[in-house]
Amino acid sequence: MQFLSYLKIGIEIIILWYAIYMILAFIKGTRTEQLLKGIIIIGGIFVIAKQFRLDAILWVMIRLFPLSVLALVIIFQPELRRGLARLGQFGVHQEDGGIIAEISRSVGYLSEKRVGALIAIEREVGLKNYIESGVSIDGKVTKELLISIFSTKAPLHDGAVIIEQGRIVAAGCLLPLSQEANISKSLGTRHRAAIGLSEETDAVCVVVSEETGSMSISMSGKLMHDLSEENLAKYLKEIFFNPHNLKGKRLLKILSKLSPTVSEKGR
Repeated sequence: MQFLSYLKIGIEIIILWYAIYMILAFIKGTRTEQLLKGIIIIGGIFVIAKQFRLDAILWVMIRLFPLSVLALVIIFQPELRRGLARLGQFGVHQEDGGIIAEISRSVGYLSEKRVGALIAIEREVGLKNYIESGVSIDGKVTKELLISIFSTKAPLHDGAVIIEQGRIVAAGCLLPLSQEANISKSLGTRHRAAIGLSEETDAVCVVVSEETGSMSISMSGKLMHDLSEENLAKYLKEIFFNPHNLKGKRLLKILSKLSPTVSEKGR
């Protein structure tokens, strides 16, 4: 019986540890992270007020607590919905072959038409701050949707599309521009934004040049350019399917040797 009691305690600790880890991983890189710090501070104030019997402060905090919980649920409803969706998708690799094929096909079409595009694919580091700068979509990744977003007559075509957990979560997003001094002056805003985001996060960015129609991948602050549709799909599969095998390591080695000072012209 004592063994079963210890086993129960161990299971409970593991479940709680995993739940806390998943929550922290989910809010990492988001504004929710700052909110959590605020909640911790308020909790500290509550403990101090209770310890020193500051009755007025305790009365106010106790009365406001139910309203605060309701307000948080309303304000962070999109994040809660995405979090529950992730639980349902546990163990499923979202950047699957179908999604990569849709991205490659859409980028290939946009390249032929010389329509500029910028697609950021989230990996481990959260992109919520950049998602919040755009327009929420929450749509399935399809060639038709991506082409319609980047159509020159579409209102969101100048910003970036962000893909998270296998879905298009936002469009028209603003990404940080790289401040690297060695970047070629011929590179335009889209390429600088792709390099900038890949410098600050582990996201993979796909860029289509508006002037030349060339396709590029940005990763780890580097830019691999002048790709064919087939090579684009191959590299994306290596990044998302095989990050630890020889092909994935070979790709990372290639990217690490690349300099972002490429001579491509384009926006």
